[in-house]
Amino acid sequence: MRTRGRAEAGAAVDGRSTRWDEHRAARRAELVRAASKAVHRGGPGVSMDEIAAASGTSKSIVYRYFDDKTGLQVALGAAVVGQMHDALTQAAEAADTPRGALRAMVGVYLEMIESSPNVYYFVTRTSAVAGTEETAAQALGAGTGAPRAPLAAFLDSVIQLVAEPFARVTDVPPADAAAWAAGAVGFVRGAGEWWLSHRDAPGTPDREQLTERVASWLWAGPVGVLSNPGAVRHPDSETAATAAPAPTKETS
Repeated sequence: MRTRGRAEAGAAVDGRSTRWDEHRAARRAELVRAASKAVHRGGPGVSMDEIAAASGTSKSIVYRYFDDKTGLQVALGAAVVGQMHDALTQAAEAADTPRGALRAMVGVYLEMIESSPNVYYFVTRTSAVAGTEETAAQALGAGTGAPRAPLAAFLDSVIQLVAEPFARVTDVPPADAAAWAAGAVGFVRGAGEWWLSHRDAPGTPDREQLTERVASWLWAGPVGVLSNPGAVRHPDSETAATAAPAPTKETS
């Protein structure tokens, strides 16, 4: 009887613990959504007081679920990059061709960062928290044995995603495909952030135009070189080796 009583008590404790864990996870998700809205409206420098007000609670309650603003930044970053990775994967899988997959991923990335630049910068810049220009990955210990920031893990997974269509048409070793994909991801991110800062300036391409240009620049470069090695222009050459030899006329 005593054994049964202890077992029943243990089950009750476990049940309460599970319900508390579920409640805590749900409450954290609610606070992350509220923080996203607050950052979207107020900018990446929004204060914890403003985030708490947007959540309909006090700052002390927010700190029950997140140790500090950086902890909230990491949680929001995990949510954002998870959504972005899912969208990129769906775009790549829905494309009919490898080049189409690349263009679709570039387009989705630009569309998502344009939808809320404030949230994007909040989760990718610790300057929103600590007044520095480090990325979230650097500030939160990437490469030091500490848990990797969401952005760092996201970039790693996207590199694998981008490498797939490239590898399908070039027949290169996996390491070459990964190296190109890493460069492509950095290029797209850099071009996208430049565009966010200049999209209202005269002459700046709109999102669709930039999507097509970035995809073309990435695709025509390495794919063109690897598909047609003879087209490479050597640094010490005065003329490009891209012109095909002139056809000879047949004589009767």
